[in-house]
Amino acid sequence: MTLLSKPLHLGTLFDDLAARGSTTAVRLSRPLDIAPEAGSELDVPAAADLVRRVSGWFAEAGVRPGDRVAIAKRNHWDYVLLACAAARLGAVPASLSAHLSPETLGILLRRLEPALLVTDTALLEAARGAGHDPSAHAARTLVVGGRAERALCTDDVRGSSAPPPRRPHLDAPLAVMHTSGTTGVPKLAVHSTRTILRRLAGFESHRWPVLGSRRDDTVASSFSYAHGRALAWTAGVLWMFPEAVSLITSPDWDEAGPALRRHRPTTLEAQPSTLVRWQRHVDGKGDEFGRVRLFVSTFDAVHPSTVRTFLNASRRRAPVWMQGWGQSETGPLTFRFLTRRSLARRQWVDPTTRNLGRPVPGRTRLRAVDTRTLRPLPAGEPGLLFCRTDALCLGYVGEEGRWRSKLVGQWWSTGDIGSVDRTGAVRLVDREVDSLSDGGCLEIEDVVDERLPQALDCVVLGVADGPPVPVVATEDGTLAPGVWKEAVVDLPTMAEPVVLTWGDLPRTGTGKVRRGALRESLGLGPDAPGKGRWT
Repeated sequence: MTLLSKPLHLGTLFDDLAARGSTTAVRLSRPLDIAPEAGSELDVPAAADLVRRVSGWFAEAGVRPGDRVAIAKRNHWDYVLLACAAARLGAVPASLSAHLSPETLGILLRRLEPALLVTDTALLEAARGAGHDPSAHAARTLVVGGRAERALCTDDVRGSSAPPPRRPHLDAPLAVMHTSGTTGVPKLAVHSTRTILRRLAGFESHRWPVLGSRRDDTVASSFSYAHGRALAWTAGVLWMFPEAVSLITSPDWDEAGPALRRHRPTTLEAQPSTLVRWQRHVDGKGDEFGRVRLFVSTFDAVHPSTVRTFLNASRRRAPVWMQGWGQSETGPLTFRFLTRRSLARRQWVDPTTRNLGRPVPGRTRLRAVDTRTLRPLPAGEPGLLFCRTDALCLGYVGEEGRWRSKLVGQWWSTGDIGSVDRTGAVRLVDREVDSLSDGGCLEIEDVVDERLPQALDCVVLGVADGPPVPVVATEDGTLAPGVWKEAVVDLPTMAEPVVLTWGDLPRTGTGKVRRGALRESLGLGPDAPGKGRWT
């Protein structure tokens, strides 16, 4: 077998890693749903063998080259192994989060028309109980970890040999992943080998200073493994042969805490909502984050206080926080490094983490344009952010018109409002659909987070015919009126806050607040200052 210098083939990723002599240990916070008998630790050759076996399951279930295989189950890294198994057959995996509502899941499955749906009994029974049977939209359904009516189980397909691997053209559809869906039904973004492996995973398969994985690293992750980030992260990190990877499937501290203590990471990537939940457990008594030299945050906006807490929890002399900004359709667009020094002084009104850094050199270009004329704006003036990148997805399944409407020539609308200064640095204001009549909700949310330690989260919702409505989540769902008034005395006028608990906020699989669903639950109606044309 020819040894590749960079990961290229999703279907044979683990075979290629094993052929290169990978000794990386794969440590799991709980056993795989598709192979609980394998326990909580395996090596790369064992992962390669599992991918081949699952590929045999899919072939026995009737999957053929060019088919789509939808995957919807509780969160675990085996999303990646299932995707590799489908790709090995020449099929196109489509990863769907278990956080999707049964109705939304049904809509996406109808668009996909999969030859096979891979799911678990809990999701299938919950969806059927809600009157939305996901198996009705797939030619066949395969349940892992149990049995269900009108579905295959693993015993029905176990033992079949996998056919020889098929490798798609670099620009053919390789995998489908959905966008976050904070404003409605998620889009189904189609990526190719060129975009997700060559452009994204290939970029990470370098020993970049600070950023690249090292041979002695324990690289930990905790995010939605249904997200496209999981494929690029797995390929990019494992290609660098770290000592170990630690995969944490739940933000709940009961699972995450023991995993972090057993396998103390040296680099950690987690979605911001997970870090916010863990932040309460960083009290100086434990040392779960003491070895971390690099924190990575890429899924959503992150508050300065969260960054500061984790940097201070590390016992390293100079730990670094890498903040990335991008989208499912594009991959990372900008990055910025934060240190203890850059966040040492509270920035009260200046939203430090809204400065997103600069585009990836030689790979991405950005500009801000007028929302009405789409003409480029002067440096530093806020407008709709457009990007140019070779990692742009191929389209949206079932919504090609929507995808093309976001293209203006070779420039792609991100749907975000922000500015680009003379040095190329990007400052984020808001999602266009969430924007306020005056200023940005993200900046207000940052300031509230700084001034109200009891606030676990804050979401500011724009209202077309009145002041914006702040929604604050606290531990017990209460907040003293006087404390709130003191915290926002110099901020733009807002309505009285709605105070909830963390669990009351509707979220996506990556932990983002579903602002549309929150607006609806509060009876605010669909009207808002943002137009939503570019979502």
